[in-house]
Amino acid sequence: MLNRFRADLHIHSCLSPCASEEMKPKAVVERAMTVGLDMIAICDHNSADNLFAFIEAGKQAGLSVLPGMEVTSKEEIHLLAIFNRLEDCLMLQDWVYQHLSGKNKEEVFGSQTLVNEKSEAIGYNEKLLIGATLLPIEEIVSFVRNLEGIVIASHIDRQAFSLIGQLGFIPEGLSLDGLEISPRTSLEEAKKKYRSYQHLAFVHFSDAHSIEEIGRVSTEFLIKERTSREIKMALHSQEGRSMAEG
Repeated sequence: MLNRFRADLHIHSCLSPCASEEMKPKAVVERAMTVGLDMIAICDHNSADNLFAFIEAGKQAGLSVLPGMEVTSKEEIHLLAIFNRLEDCLMLQDWVYQHLSGKNKEEVFGSQTLVNEKSEAIGYNEKLLIGATLLPIEEIVSFVRNLEGIVIASHIDRQAFSLIGQLGFIPEGLSLDGLEISPRTSLEEAKKKYRSYQHLAFVHFSDAHSIEEIGRVSTEFLIKERTSREIKMALHSQEGRSMAEG
């Protein structure tokens, strides 16, 4: 039996230097449930270090939290990678960290706070998470797909840090599962503007960096259960799975 689940699969935590310090597990989970979300994904910049805390907080509250990451390629393109298993996302993190240089300057880029499931600060990540990795976009897509993850090009309607903004086009043969449209653009506008890419699924996520941004746009998935495998099937319209704007 298929069910409808409303999802916002691009939310940053206080680990992302550009996100508010309020983006901690208890506050994020409470807000997500208040605005009627059935599942979320935490996708911090180039790191998965806060995922365990958010997944545990979600379990305690009855909210599905999928592990994810927003990886920055060497071309300065943002890609969402979303998984079902935390272990797979941690494998991506290990690989990303091997190709990420630099140290964070908190006074310039912001704090990178590590938390536990009780929303208590337990430390700070000193890597330059806001920076670009040395990894080309094709390698990132291939790595995530080999781990059976979902790969979505972030906010393609923005000029900065987007696939189309940086390259001007989507390379043929790039095996993406979808294209994210930011809250600044409606899906109707995006489908007109990017009509040549309508063979790919368009999704609407919040890219929330503050509490009030969570769920400001969302995507509804008609799927069997709240897993990345089911979401991928919906993105590709397989076996009756589908999606619509939330």
